Amino acid sequence: MNEKQRLESAQVSTANSPDKKSEKDYSKYFESVYTAPSLKDAKKRGKEEVQYHNDFAIPEEFRDMGKGRKFYIRTYGCQMNEHDTEVMAGILMALGYEPTNGVEDANVILLNTCAIRENAENKVFGELGHLKALKLEKPDLLLGVCGCMSQEESVVNRILSKHSFVDMIFGTHNIHRLPNILNEAYLSKEMVVEVWSKEGDVIENLPKVRKGNIKAWVNIMYGCDKFCTYCIVPYTRGKERSRRPEEIIQEVRHLAAQGYKEITLLGQNVNAYGKDLTDIKYGLGDLMDEIRKIDIPRIRFTTSHPRDFDDHLIEVLAKGGNLVEHIHLPVQSGSTDVLKIMARKYTREQYLELVRKIKAAIPGATLTTDIIVGYPNETEEQFEETLSLYREVGFDSAYTFIYSPREGTPAAKMVDNVPMEVKKERLQRLNAVVNEFAAGRMKDHQDQIVEVLVEGESKRNPEVLAGYTRKNKLVNFKGPKSAIGQLVKVKITSTNTWSLNGEMIVEEKAEVLI
Repeated sequence: MNEKQRLESAQVSTANSPDKKSEKDYSKYFESVYTAPSLKDAKKRGKEEVQYHNDFAIPEEFRDMGKGRKFYIRTYGCQMNEHDTEVMAGILMALGYEPTNGVEDANVILLNTCAIRENAENKVFGELGHLKALKLEKPDLLLGVCGCMSQEESVVNRILSKHSFVDMIFGTHNIHRLPNILNEAYLSKEMVVEVWSKEGDVIENLPKVRKGNIKAWVNIMYGCDKFCTYCIVPYTRGKERSRRPEEIIQEVRHLAAQGYKEITLLGQNVNAYGKDLTDIKYGLGDLMDEIRKIDIPRIRFTTSHPRDFDDHLIEVLAKGGNLVEHIHLPVQSGSTDVLKIMARKYTREQYLELVRKIKAAIPGATLTTDIIVGYPNETEEQFEETLSLYREVGFDSAYTFIYSPREGTPAAKMVDNVPMEVKKERLQRLNAVVNEFAAGRMKDHQDQIVEVLVEGESKRNPEVLAGYTRKNKLVNFKGPKSAIGQLVKVKITSTNTWSLNGEMIVEEKAEVLI
């Protein structure tokens, strides 16, 4: 379907268009409410200069748009999506909307979607099916699909043809346009589609409504230029583009002043930070070296790519202090041959050398990873290399997945001769190793005293508090509710595969060992 056919199929109503004096005027309005994603455009790199905007403001005419109305956002996927939800919530509340915890009394429902795996997309389409009945009950309800799925041509076409009750679709590059998109959705009788397939801009001063007041996400860059053959993210999130360091540092200082105890620096490829800044030589190591001087107890970052994990970053992390010793370092496969097909641009040996450097510089460093099994044509021998690498590194834990083809990626066109039953069996074998090492790492904490950032009550027992160590270990223990939001010391009394149990102790009696 070409662009003209897409525009015709959208059938955007002009009943409330601003001006119908001429065909030219109508065409301009038409394009403003129907901009479809283009995979071809999304693949372009270096064709446009990144634009920086630090003058975001809610348009005066929209300030009372949400008065007497409520919103609900359901978030799927990664931390970046969680952060985008915080921004959308901030914009909606600035428009006068109030948040609600359920869809039943919402006037606006947004599904902030993830495109990284087929299962994530299936969940969204399933949720749309459930929401159809609610939309029929409440025709004035605005239902929107946003996030990474919205950047895919096939997804938008499917929504247009099978889910016409959706009111609006917008992408990852134009969240700041949410007031305008909502206004157009209220005025138009048909679906509003605004998805920009571009390299992306950097928008500062966006309002945010953060979840809680203990931990915070801080975006330091957007997009990815790595183009791993299995990954859709470079197409849905655009090119790598960094925020200015002074903007990031100011945001972190503001969070410190508000009493936040932990921040996580975010990026699709976070340790490529600064490579696109042409006027200064400044990378993630430089940024973290400055941020570590700010009075926040813990600083993390995610997600890193082994190709960009340089020696200077290791040197800075080795300074410790509020820079935690937990590093998430996705490997994806332990086979050099598979890594080459994945276009990861490093070998097994290079990854192991990086691990050696990190462990030498940061004694006690905790490493976690991501692994894909069942990549097209993965052999048994290549899978065994993944198992042996896992054992050699001694990861504390891993996110493990069966390969999921993403339309538009090179891997989706590869011939795959690995039967699904073989893929599932390999995943089970890998998870057995992951569980074995996780349980072993937890046992190392037995009878040790750990520092825990208390996040709240345990999900299973309101009489038990829960929080995480510097090494990202979940700890459950009994203590006063006043400890929530505080750093406390806990002696570990028993261990499980994925969590620790302990007793809160008086600080002056404790010396933190882990």
